[in-house]
Amino acid sequence: MNVRNIRQAGDWFEVLQTSEKSQTAVMTLQPDGASGPHPDAHEKSEQVLLVLEGEVEGEIAGETRTLRQGDVVVIPSGVKHRFANRAGAPAVTFNVYSPPEYPPATKG
Repeated sequence: MNVRNIRQAGDWFEVLQTSEKSQTAVMTLQPDGASGPHPDAHEKSEQVLLVLEGEVEGEIAGETRTLRQGDVVVIPSGVKHRFANRAGAPAVTFNVYSPPEYPPATKG
């Protein structure tokens, strides 16, 4: 059994677990931080993003919305998206990719 705790992640983005069909990761965005400079897509993987702490501004398929603690969103494969932290405190998200998007043990 592969059990990981999100608090074990040391980088702003870190893959926690990878199986044949899915992958988990944690992303921590500091104030004014973002998942990247512009929207990008995972061509073969769907992404589920759950906000655990704080809030993030999500830009998904050209639509922008503030996601708060407890909000969850599914991003279909091929859909451009970007997340940014416009708040004054860190934001932590838990992510699931299916099929896996990143090499195991990827750190950001």
